[in-house]
This record gives sequence, C-alpha cells and structure tokens, in this order.
Amino acid sequence: MTSDTYSVLVVTHDTKISSLVSTVLIPPLFELSVCNDFNEARRKCGERNFNIVLVDFADGEGTDFAVDISDSLSTVLLLAPLQHFDEISYKVEGYGILTLTTPFDQFYFYNMIKVAIAVQYKVQILSSKATQLKEKMEEIRLVNRAKMLLMQNKSMTEQEAHRYIEKQAMDTGSKKTAVAKLIIENLS
Repeated sequence: MTSDTYSVLVVTHDTKISSLVSTVLIPPLFELSVCNDFNEARRKCGERNFNIVLVDFADGEGTDFAVDISDSLSTVLLLAPLQHFDEISYKVEGYGILTLTTPFDQFYFYNMIKVAIAVQYKVQILSSKATQLKEKMEEIRLVNRAKMLLMQNKSMTEQEAHRYIEKQAMDTGSKKTAVAKLIIENLS
C-alpha cells in the first residue's frame, strides 16, 4: 500500500469494543476515529474516505449502516454476535463486507485487520485502473468526435483526421484530448 498509516473509523455504542480496538490499532500504523452515533458516522464517511470502517452490529442498525457505506472505497468490517453470525454474514457478503464474531480475541481481530488491509490494497489498485480506463475511454470518445467533425467539415478521410490531431498535439506539445476539445469547440 502506498500509505504508512491506515485510517480506521470504529462505529460502536459499546465502550468495551472501542477500547479493545484502540489497544490493538495503535499509532503510527493506525489513525483511529471512534464514533458512537451512526448518523455522525455517515457524515464522517461522506466527508472523507477511511481505509477501514469497523462497524458494531448494534441490534441491526450497524448492518444497515455497513450496507449503506459498502459502495465506498473503504473496506468494511461488521462485528456480528456469534449467535447471528451466519445469518448476518450471508446477508452482507454480497456487498463485499467482511464479518467478524463478537466477542473476539486480539489475535483473531488483528489477523482480520491484516486481511482488511490486503483487501484495501486491492481496492485501491482496481480503483486506479478503473480511473485510467475511464480517462482512456474519454480520450477515445473525444478524438473520435473531433475526427468526425474534421471529416464532415474539412473533407478529410479518417486517416487524415487522425494524423491531423496527432500532428497538432505534437506541434503544440499538447495532449490529443486537448487538441480534440479545441477542434470540437471550433467546428461544432
């Protein structure tokens, strides 16, 4: 991972859980924020991305919260009571939420945090690749639109239009997307 510190949001009403987590996830490796209100936690998740969000079941309220934030880039871990673990885990696994049983021991918990860190690393890589693909698709879309306008308005062939855009980009030291945008502005 590119970061030496992992931001963790702990959402729980249970002070025993928050104190146990704070004894395991210590600075400088972890930047810990604790929140005992789900509405406040939603606000915090809206303001920034946390690497890991650890959510207490809290009579079902935690499950709803975990599902609500599951589409973020955070790795979400849901603490579920042992007697309901299978049911809760089955319900949330489709959202990419990891589940842990409560109560838990420190060794088990720390190993799950290591899994969450590995998942977070993969999420960041995939997110970066998705962003690159979107940018490439946008470039192709703009260049194709500019080529179409050059073909319609300047009677160029597709190869001539393509070469024209590439040459303008090289001559001006610009990206093809910048040249394509100028052509679109001038010929639309």
